[in-house]
Amino acid sequence: MDSSRFTIEKYKKDEIRAVDAKFEAQKIAFSPLTFQAVRALINLNLLQAVNDAGTEGITVHDLAEKCKVSEYGVRVLSEMALGMNVLKMISDFGSSKPDAERLVLGKIGWFLLEDDMTKVNFNFTNDICYKGAYDLAESVKNGKPEGLKFFGDHWTTIYEALSSLPVEAKKSWFEFDHFYSDRAFTEALPIVFSKKISRLMDIGGNTAKWAIACCRYNPAVSVTIVDLPGQTAVAEENARLAGFSDRIDTCSGNILDEKTRLPDHYNAIWMSQFLDCFSLKQVTKILTKIYDYVETDTDIYVLEPLWNKQRFEASSYSLQATSLYFTCMANGNSKMYRYEELTQAIEKAGFELKCAHHNLGANSYSLLVFKRKK
Repeated sequence: MDSSRFTIEKYKKDEIRAVDAKFEAQKIAFSPLTFQAVRALINLNLLQAVNDAGTEGITVHDLAEKCKVSEYGVRVLSEMALGMNVLKMISDFGSSKPDAERLVLGKIGWFLLEDDMTKVNFNFTNDICYKGAYDLAESVKNGKPEGLKFFGDHWTTIYEALSSLPVEAKKSWFEFDHFYSDRAFTEALPIVFSKKISRLMDIGGNTAKWAIACCRYNPAVSVTIVDLPGQTAVAEENARLAGFSDRIDTCSGNILDEKTRLPDHYNAIWMSQFLDCFSLKQVTKILTKIYDYVETDTDIYVLEPLWNKQRFEASSYSLQATSLYFTCMANGNSKMYRYEELTQAIEKAGFELKCAHHNLGANSYSLLVFKRKK
């Protein structure tokens, strides 16, 4: 069975018991508090201390002493963690005395503490989205990222603000951005270079991760990165540090600006996790501009995590949540797309889908290959 089909079918049925539905509703109602409870457990080193105690567990008293936190503080946080199944509880020899109860790390707690994807998502939500999400309704109503003002009122999108974000926020943003797409590069490279490519244009090349990967994979290729000035400056420095200044150059500008011209005579055009930064109308506009710069034999590669082409429901959920980041923080008008809607928006610009490679990398990316219609 197609796993993505299974996920979609789940959304068509409402088979949850009423008592369970009510419990899920309470989780949503208290979610801002429970999120901060986990953050406190991590930042106060409580979760790590429970993990260090292993299967024997640790009492509230000992946990408080070890982490230099009041017993009251440990108790309110650990009790909420029990409710979330982040922690579990055992008792010494069946004793019913509260002081004899010991805390151990639950499976959910392990993922919060050790799983790279969970940590990246958690830090991104906390450092980039949490405060700005309060203005989500206003963002939907106005079609603008109203939460972005938390970082300042100088920008219309988060991409213009990236170089000016606080250190921790910038770190969390780039770790989130790179964690997902980079893991698909290894499988994407052989597909892209299955045909001879000497010049590749990387639109939305960001920090030059893909460009550098291309140069390492294929010694004959040169790459031009097209992006905003702040990003191209970073890309140029990273290319220099990687030793590819002679093979990686940049073209600065806003691709939506009518005055921005693209370089021409390229064998292939690459866009990795770029088109989800734009509305569907803007996607068509971008591809319409690209159309004028390519030949019928030029391959257009689009790498995206499509939420209805995921292997696991948790992945679809994460992408649906990421759409809310685009709404309230990034630009106010884009999202993580479904396969069909993104493909149709690109085809409206005069392209046809040549083939699609799904489930690339650990995070189930899709590599869509388009050509200009004859």
